[in-house]
Formats: sequence, structure tokens, C-alpha cells
Amino acid sequence: MEASVILPILKKKLAFLSGGKDRRSGLILTIPLCLEQTSMDELSVTLDYLLSIPSEKCKARGFTVIVDGRKSQWNVVKTVVLMLQNVVPAEVSLVCVVKPDEFWDKKVTHFCFWKEKDRLGFEVILVSANKLTRYIEPCQLTEDFGGTLTYDHMDWLNKRLVFEKFTKESTSLLDELALINNGSDKGTQQEKERSIDLNFLPSVDPETVLQTGHELLSELQQRRFNGSDGGVSWSPMDDELLAQPQVMKLLDSLREQYTRYQEVCRQRSKRTQLEEIQQKVMQVVNWLEGPGSEQLRTQWGIGDSIRASQALQQKHEEIESQHSEWFAVYVELNQQIAALLNAGDEEDLVELKALQQQLSDVCYRQASQLEFRQNLLQAALEFHSVAQDLSQQLDGLLGMLCVDVAPADGASIQQTLKLLEEKLKSVDLGLQGLREKGQSLLDQISNQASWAYGKDVTIENKENVDHIQGVMEDMQLRKQRCEDMVDVRRLKMLQMVQLFKCEEDAAQAVEWLSELLDALLKTHIRLGDDTQETKVLLEKHRKFVDVAQSTYDYGRQLLQATVVLCQSLRCTSRSSGDTLPRLNRVWKQFTLTSEERVHRLETAVAFHSNAEKILQECPEQPEAINEMEQFDEIEAVGKSLLDRLTVPVVYPDGSEQYFGSPSDMASAAEHIREKMKLVSLKKQQLRQPEATTPES
Repeated sequence: MEASVILPILKKKLAFLSGGKDRRSGLILTIPLCLEQTSMDELSVTLDYLLSIPSEKCKARGFTVIVDGRKSQWNVVKTVVLMLQNVVPAEVSLVCVVKPDEFWDKKVTHFCFWKEKDRLGFEVILVSANKLTRYIEPCQLTEDFGGTLTYDHMDWLNKRLVFEKFTKESTSLLDELALINNGSDKGTQQEKERSIDLNFLPSVDPETVLQTGHELLSELQQRRFNGSDGGVSWSPMDDELLAQPQVMKLLDSLREQYTRYQEVCRQRSKRTQLEEIQQKVMQVVNWLEGPGSEQLRTQWGIGDSIRASQALQQKHEEIESQHSEWFAVYVELNQQIAALLNAGDEEDLVELKALQQQLSDVCYRQASQLEFRQNLLQAALEFHSVAQDLSQQLDGLLGMLCVDVAPADGASIQQTLKLLEEKLKSVDLGLQGLREKGQSLLDQISNQASWAYGKDVTIENKENVDHIQGVMEDMQLRKQRCEDMVDVRRLKMLQMVQLFKCEEDAAQAVEWLSELLDALLKTHIRLGDDTQETKVLLEKHRKFVDVAQSTYDYGRQLLQATVVLCQSLRCTSRSSGDTLPRLNRVWKQFTLTSEERVHRLETAVAFHSNAEKILQECPEQPEAINEMEQFDEIEAVGKSLLDRLTVPVVYPDGSEQYFGSPSDMASAAEHIREKMKLVSLKKQQLRQPEATTPES
């Protein structure tokens, strides 16, 4: 019985040999009953199969059967125990029924087993799972019963299937190989050949079967070795079940028969190989010297473009593909001839060497011609690729030169100019590369006639040479034209850089002038505490105005330069419509503000000068009338100055600006008022004598 036939039943694990042994070295047979109804027929089949595995020696030691009834009913357990009498009556030494936690009726079970004890022929005991170690060592029990023995039922089943498959295939293969080998040793040569032809291929691959056997043997030996160290438990496929010796015996027989079979095949192969070699050598030589050489004689051009060169390459690849098939035959034939020569057979050695030499000469010559043609076409393709790239670079450079330059600022012009120089440098490198590729291609073309088989290729070579030289000359002329245009464009772009620089500087001049105006309004506030200080402030203001005038003149000069550059470049300056009005507007505001500042300072000088003169002098009584007029004039100037401090500067656009902050103006006005108080006090002092004179 084979495991593959009852595989679905074995997968149910109705019973199994875990590899454990009882204290008498008898095998342990485990029957795990479950909640579902167990088929007695399937259990019987399983037991029959399991009991067919051990050797007679193992069977003679007897079996200890563990019936796991923890998940089953007593009637089922009783049926299984009674069935053991019919299946393995002589081999069973002890039956251990593992009882569940909620045990069956003790009287019934005890009575039944006691009643059947003599008729069964073996002892039956009821035991709890935790007390099973009284009868069997823990290391021989599986984990289900609290033991340490490891058992994988599916692993065991898979190994068993492999073992039985190997046994079946190896036995069948041995019969086939013996038939083939024995047939080759009998009868005449004709009968021998006929026998070999009829049985030349076995039904299965011997190498595969041998590999399977070696893997199986290695597994068995490994399991035995590990088991002896306590790493892996004993299994039913161990040496005691005769699995390993049986596999070793089959492997030895297979190797012997397979070696003989290989020798038979080798002799047969040698007889047919010589005839095939002779025929194939002539086929290769005839094709290479005929159609193959004719194909190469008709291919001489290199094409006038990338597409044409690629088409020629594709055609050449087709020719190479046809040659490759014959070269592959040549390699195979050369190996076969070398093998026959190394075999040392005396017959046909001279003919084989002659065939080998002839085949090698023809193939090497044809391969050299193919390689030369391939290198020539590759060089032509590289030349045309470089020429096309250079042409595209020249087109791009020309397109860049034909487009009018309209950058936004000087930085973008510098970037464009840098890009233009880089493109021109790239064109120089491309033309240099084209010359190198062209010269290399011309050198190869000059060597083309060396293997022309007597064919005059002067005309074809002249056309190729003229084409190459024409392409290089055309690229040189195009490059020269582009260089001339680049020189013109470079000059124009440098002028544009200067134009943008002038515009930027003019805008900066406007900013500077605006800053001067802002400084004039915010910081030029003081009017001085006396005549000397006010005059100093007036002198500083005039210098300040000179700086502003220089800034304004500088901006005007820059804008005039932009007008000249725009006329030269024939473009419209942005500054003429934007910067110039801004410059004039700021300058007008600065002029008005400066005039107001000068007027205030001059008024302050007049005020301080007259006030200081009155305060420092001690006039006589007859001049009192004139001094009163001076007092009135000083007061009028002071009031006018105070009123002017509160008045803003009004610009042409209607906008107004004050000098400094209100607190700054209040501080300046306070100094004026204090001095006006001193003048008023002086006036009162002069009036007192006038009031006392009539009374005296």
C-alpha cells in the first residue's frame, strides 16, 4: 500500500507513529480520537499502512498503543480497543487509554476491560494524561501528553511520499536501464543499434532520480545524526525502519546502471557525430565562401546622413545575423572536433585536423571582414551624429543671433552674453570633434581596398571621401558666418549693458536726490541762536545745495547718455519716459525747499543781527526815536520769522511738507521768542527815561 493512494486519509492523522519508544524499546502507536465520529474503516486502513512500515525486528518488540479518548466517548474508545485485536493482535503489548477530565462511569469501564482482558490478548489501562509518564518516559511522549518529543505529522507525511516516490521511480528506472544495457551487450552490431534505438531514452530522467535519492538520503542521515544528539526526535523513516539502507542500496544500483547507460550513449554518439561533423563543415565553408562573401562585396557605402548610416547598419546587422548562425555552427563543430581529437581515436585524425583548419581559416577571414565593415559604419554613424549635433548647435546659435535682444536688465544681458559665448565655444569644440571623426573615417576608408577581393572600389571611396570633406567644409563656413554675427551682437549687447548701467545710475541719482530732500526736511531745522551760528548754518546749507546740484547734474548727464545709446541701438529708453520726470520733479521740490530754507536762514540772520546790535549798544537820549523804530522793525522781523516757521513748503503738484516735527519747530520758535523778549525788555528800559524827564 502506498501513501499517495490513501493520502486524504493519512492527512486526517487518525493514527501515527511518533517515533517514541516504550521502556521495552517497542514503538509507540498513537490514536488521537476527536469529537467528530471516527471512521473505523479509515482508521483500519491507517493502521494497516503504519504497521507495514516497521521491520519485523521492530514489530517483534511489540507496540504500545496510546488511545487519546479525552475528546471522545467511551463507546468509541471501546470500539477502537476491540479493533486493535483484529488489526495488530500479536504486536500490541500495552494499550493506554487516556481518560478525559470528566471520566466515564468507572464501574462500566472497569467491568468492560476486566471482562475482555483474556480475550483481547493485551493489557488495557486507563490513565490520565499527566500520569502517562508512569508507563512511558516524557522524552518519548509528544507535547499533547506533556512530553518533549517533537512530531510534525505533515512533515512526516511529505517525507514518506518522497521516499515511496523515489523507491517506485528508482525501481522502474533500474529495470529500464538494465534492459537497455543488456540489449547493447548482445547480438550483432545491427541488433545492438536497433536495441539501443528502441530503448534509448528512459521514461524518467536518471539525474533527477539520483538527485532526489541523494537529497532523501541526506535528510535521513541528518535526522539520524541530529536524533542521536537529542536535537530532533526519532522518526519512522530512521535506520531501524530500513529506509536509509534501502535508499543507499537503490542509489548504488542506479549509479552502476546509469554509468553503463552513459557509456552506451557515448559510443553511439561518437559513431554518428563524425558523419554529422563532416557534413556540417562543408555546409559552413560553402556558405561563407559563396553567399556570405557575395553579401559583403555589395556593401561599400557609408551613407550621407544618420538615417542612411543607420539603414546601412541595419542591413549589415542582418548580414551579421545570417553569419552568426553559421558562426554558431562553427563553434559547435570546432568543439566537437576538438573533443574527438582529444579522445585519441586514431582513425580519421588527419581528415578531422584538415577540416578544422579549413573551417577556422574561412570563419576567421569572414569575421574580420564583418568586423571591419561594422567599425567603418560605426565611424560613419558617429561622424554624421557629430555633424548633425554641430548643425543643430549652429542653427541654435544662428536663431539666437537672429532674434532681437530685449532683456529686462543688465544682469540678463550679461547672462545672455555668457550663454552666447558658451554656445560659440561649444560650436568650436563640435567642429574640432567633427574634424577628428572625419579624419578617422577617411583613414578607415583608405584601408578599405585591402580586402576588396579584387573589386575596384575607387569610385565608391571617392564619393565617400568627397562627402566627408564637403560636410567638414560646409560646417567651417557656417561657423565663420556665425562668428562674424556674434562679434556684431557682442558689441550691441555691451552697449545695452552700458545703457542699463546708465539707467540704473540715473535712477540711483534720483534716489540720492530724494534722500537729500528728505534729509533737508527732517534734519535741517535749526535757525541758530545768534548771528554767527546762523551764518554757519547758511554756509553749510549752500554746500548741501551744491551736493544736490551735482547729483542732479550727474543724473541729467546719465540720461543724456541713455538717449545717445538708444539712438545708436535704435530702441526706446525707459528713462526718458520715467526717470527724467522723476528727476525733474524731485529737483523742483528740492529747489523750492532749499529756497525756503535759505529765506528762513537769511531772515534769521537779519533778526539776530539787529537784535544783537540793539542789545549790545547804549544809545544816548536824542537817538531814542530812531531806536524805537528799530525795535519795531525787529519785532516785525521776528513775528514774520515765527509765522514762516508754521507755514509748509507747497510743491507744484499741490502737496505740502513741513520742516521737521512740530516739537522741532516749537524749539526753534522758542529761541526766537526768548530773544524777542530780551529786545522788548530793552525797549521798556529805554522808555522809562522818557517818562521821567517831563516831571523833572
